[in-house]
Amino acid sequence: MGTLIDRFDEHDGPVRGVDFHRSQPLFVSGGDDYKIKVWNYKLRRCLFTLLGHLDYIRTVQFHHEYPWIVSASDDQTIRLWNWQSRTCLAVLTGHNHYVMSASFHPKEDLVVSASLDQTVRVWDIGGLRKKSVAPMEDILRIPQMNADLFGGGDTSVKYVLEGHDRGVNWASFHPTLPLIVSGADDRQVKLWRMNDTKAWEVDTLRGHVNNVSCVIFHAKQDIIVSNSEDKSIRVWDMSKRSGVQTFKREHDRFWVLASHPELNVLAAGHDSGMIVFKLERERPAYASYGNCLYYIKDRFLRCFEYSTGRDNPLMSIKRAGPGVNQGPRGLTYNPAENAILVCSDAEGGIYELYNIPKDGTGRGDVQPDALKGSASSAVFVARNRFAVLDRNSSQILIKNLQNEVTKKCSLPGSSADTIFYAGTGMLLCKSEDKMILFDVQQRKSIGEVSAPMVKYVVWSSDMSNVALLSKHAIVLCNKQLQQTCTVHETIRVKSGAWDDNGVFVYTTLNHIKYCLPNGDNGIIKTLDVPLYVTRVFGSILFCLDREGKNLQIPLDSTEYLFKLALLKRQFDQVLGMVRSGQLCGQSIIAYLKDKGFPEVALHFVQDEASRFDLAIECGNIEVALQAAQAIDKKETWHRLGVEALRQGNYQIVEFSYQKTKNFERLSFLYLITGNLEKLSKMLKIAEMRGDVMSCFHNALYLGDVRARVRVLEDAGLLQLAYLTAKTHGLTDEAEKIATELEGNVPEVQEGSKLMLPPQPIVKEENWPLLAVSKGMLDGILAEDPGAYDIDEDEVDAAGAAWGEDLDLPGIAGDGEEDSEDMEEAVVGDEDEDDGWDMEDLELPADIANGDADIAADIGRDQGPYVAPPPGIPAVQKWVQKCSVAGELAAAGDFDNAMKLLNRQLGISHFEPLKQYFLDAANGSHVSLPTVSGIPSFVLGMERNWDAEAPAGRTQRPSILYTLDVLEEQLKKGYKLVTEGKFVEAQKVFTAIIHTIPLLVVETRKEVDDAKELLRISRDYLIALRVELKRKEVKDDPKLVAELAAYFTHCNLQPIHSSLSLRSAMSIFYKMKNYNTAATFCRRLLELNPPAKIAQQARQVLLACEKTPSDAVAVDYDARNPFDICTLTFKPIYRGNKYAECPFTGARFAPECKGQVCPLGDLTRIGDEGTGLVCSASQVR
Repeated sequence: MGTLIDRFDEHDGPVRGVDFHRSQPLFVSGGDDYKIKVWNYKLRRCLFTLLGHLDYIRTVQFHHEYPWIVSASDDQTIRLWNWQSRTCLAVLTGHNHYVMSASFHPKEDLVVSASLDQTVRVWDIGGLRKKSVAPMEDILRIPQMNADLFGGGDTSVKYVLEGHDRGVNWASFHPTLPLIVSGADDRQVKLWRMNDTKAWEVDTLRGHVNNVSCVIFHAKQDIIVSNSEDKSIRVWDMSKRSGVQTFKREHDRFWVLASHPELNVLAAGHDSGMIVFKLERERPAYASYGNCLYYIKDRFLRCFEYSTGRDNPLMSIKRAGPGVNQGPRGLTYNPAENAILVCSDAEGGIYELYNIPKDGTGRGDVQPDALKGSASSAVFVARNRFAVLDRNSSQILIKNLQNEVTKKCSLPGSSADTIFYAGTGMLLCKSEDKMILFDVQQRKSIGEVSAPMVKYVVWSSDMSNVALLSKHAIVLCNKQLQQTCTVHETIRVKSGAWDDNGVFVYTTLNHIKYCLPNGDNGIIKTLDVPLYVTRVFGSILFCLDREGKNLQIPLDSTEYLFKLALLKRQFDQVLGMVRSGQLCGQSIIAYLKDKGFPEVALHFVQDEASRFDLAIECGNIEVALQAAQAIDKKETWHRLGVEALRQGNYQIVEFSYQKTKNFERLSFLYLITGNLEKLSKMLKIAEMRGDVMSCFHNALYLGDVRARVRVLEDAGLLQLAYLTAKTHGLTDEAEKIATELEGNVPEVQEGSKLMLPPQPIVKEENWPLLAVSKGMLDGILAEDPGAYDIDEDEVDAAGAAWGEDLDLPGIAGDGEEDSEDMEEAVVGDEDEDDGWDMEDLELPADIANGDADIAADIGRDQGPYVAPPPGIPAVQKWVQKCSVAGELAAAGDFDNAMKLLNRQLGISHFEPLKQYFLDAANGSHVSLPTVSGIPSFVLGMERNWDAEAPAGRTQRPSILYTLDVLEEQLKKGYKLVTEGKFVEAQKVFTAIIHTIPLLVVETRKEVDDAKELLRISRDYLIALRVELKRKEVKDDPKLVAELAAYFTHCNLQPIHSSLSLRSAMSIFYKMKNYNTAATFCRRLLELNPPAKIAQQARQVLLACEKTPSDAVAVDYDARNPFDICTLTFKPIYRGNKYAECPFTGARFAPECKGQVCPLGDLTRIGDEGTGLVCSASQVR
């Protein structure tokens, strides 16, 4: 919205007229270079130029049907052009002054023109149309063209409308009626009517106080819109011939108007640019209850039944007042009394109370009397009570259905301007940037939540959840007004409704979207026109368009129901959706990975590379092996080996190392697994490869001393070979090598020991596996129908870690094995009288004590130990819980933290914050050392941790930056300023500015303290930049004095203000600007300085008052409040335009807009931001 798409720069001088073609990608322009240019905006170039006019071209327009263009010029002519043949068809002469506008009739063969000769002319071009479709067109074109140049017979003047006292600037046809409207320099708007034979003036509209620049008819309503050089746009009622609305600008004159041919949108051009606006709200007033939708259309209250689709008028509604934008703004329904409240903006805000007739169904002629009253908003609060917001008295009035006041309540917030229904006896009050839940009975606030400029409130059917809709944001809360999530949109939010599953479905200008309770959102459908959601039933969305038509749109709710099932951990529904195959796409896969369900995402992916990544992430080593075999790349096998080693599946590790030919890792793997046979093979392979180092390592791993001696000999390292042989007792080899050394034999130290590799503890196929237990959906998602069948072999292989089997007498399975087990359990003979004569067995002590070891051995023999999965990392839990940028940075989610800071504070340059982000993330973790050779444990530290808290409860991450730390920095900055170390002080205050975006506090008071800290740092940075600039420009005394004067107006501590005033006093006194120096003396004395300084100031003041004049004129006005631009170092006096930093609030000259703010180098001047959010209490 409002974005520059392209620029076209071929005209020489101003361009005065532009028009788009209705069906082709063309537009035409005319300018002061006497040229008409036709452009193709898709090709982004000018197609051709039409030449012929001899002076400035005022307006150009395409014909709605034929390939014609009409142009008006200061050369006192109107020309008609054929843009296909690129020729001039006719020249309309007759005006004797500049022709200011010319346009085609929307249906007939007419052209209307306005001229400064005080006339409006209507031209008949019917003959030209007939000639253009004649079969002999090409033959007759040249002679006819000659006639046209002299005002020939194809075109003629039909009417000359005289009545304006000065030059006419604009004239327009009505789109359907035989009417013309004109505006002139006599400040009047005139309405004309015409028939086949004549045209006459109907009425004159007066109200503008300067020249009327442009005037048009509205495309859909009986109104006239005009604008003027008096800086106003006026709206006139055609039937009453009177003004109904006026829009004014402070500094800009209006010059041109245009209306959209289909939409209720107008545009007006002024000195500084253009505005696009609507005259009336297009959102219909409606209220949904149960199976019915009550809405107002064409001044009738109608009822639409969702189940049957019946749409009946119930009664007529009077229009609240004359003019535009007087229609109903809101509608509230009372089911108990079958009554409605209609609110509108007429007369400054009124409400109307109607009782719907019981016999009025299906009849539109019923028009009951309404009870009225003044209020900015009104809603029902009980069966026979409604609340009215009276802003004049700042009270909420409770009235009965007879419109009588029964109770008065003070507003919960002094700035509350709107109230919304919140259940029986409850109201939601909008106050600036927050919503307050107000109990009417108890007359007190129950809760509040921060929400910027809420426009609409939507409750779920059971009143358990509420959605607060702003212009570009949605805040979801529960019934206690505790915030659950916030969704930000870049385009306008229009409406919304809750479906039966607790999902909020809403519309923007372009899309139907959804929002889950945890804040996840997405697009359901793209819209061509804006729609207003009234109800969601299953997969059907009911809505109203801007014309008040009820529409039913089928929704594909599979995506958000799938996400909702994952959120609620309803895995049976997830299973059904996966098997149906209705979901696919990278967005679903990315969502599942982000939410910690890679095992589910694995079943959506066909691409082998993606399958491999997901299988590695969720630890599914079998699927990863299949994908790696299909990909067959070295880096893939390496990653597979790393994951298999982590799980302890060293068979796949071995296979991966063999694929990558990583012989060194293979040798070490065989060493730690005790596979000496394969280690011997690795030694032979190394010898075949001629790799001396690998040969030595493998010999070392095997403990083969002779092989090590041989390798050292072959490498020419005879002294090392001698030491190795001598140390390990190989006397013969040592003597042989000694002879080769020829007396240069190294000395062998005493006490040398034989070094052999340790014996491995486990020599099985695989180690006890870690993190290989199946995911929660692996069994469900298996394609075979027997995913839940129990394999007897697996049961038999279960180790001792699962505990011992229970022998339950009297409960037998079916089959012979159970019978045999029972028989083996019987001790003694078969004498029934003795029963089960069970006696204790006396076992040897060594056997009895070894039961546990035997059981453990049996457990190892029967199968691998299966450990529980590691669980969700603390960082991931933090990210889901965090709502403040500082917490997200501490959790390591830099991307979302930066997006949040960009939206809230307008920060777009994050390079200065890089180290602060890293420090915040590192500060929320602690590293615990372990035994040698094992990496340290990195654990997340939580804020406000409580040992008594229930297990599984997730707190927020610990925060590195606190208010106490920043206050210490502030004190340090004060001290440096006092000492005159301005460069060091600037660094300290800049560091505070950089730290505040990542600050996290708990209470509202601390939020206010943080904002005050930001303000102080900003003011000091401005002051320091001014003072440092003053020291740079010592050669310019005038500029030095100005900067010294500006420095005194910075908001500093008293001691620093007194120092700045003393400096300015001295500088101005030396310049002989005694009058200004005296003002500094008085301000200094007001601060009650020490006696010595006060005495000096009084002496200077006495000297200045003797000669109250200024020798040098400086740009400084002490009486007019101003801000200092720290880029231009010029004052911005009150009332002048300025651009603002969205983070610090520092003000700059307008020409600095778009530059990087020097106070921290984080934002661009003029960008927008919603404000500093450093506490979860601000988003609840």
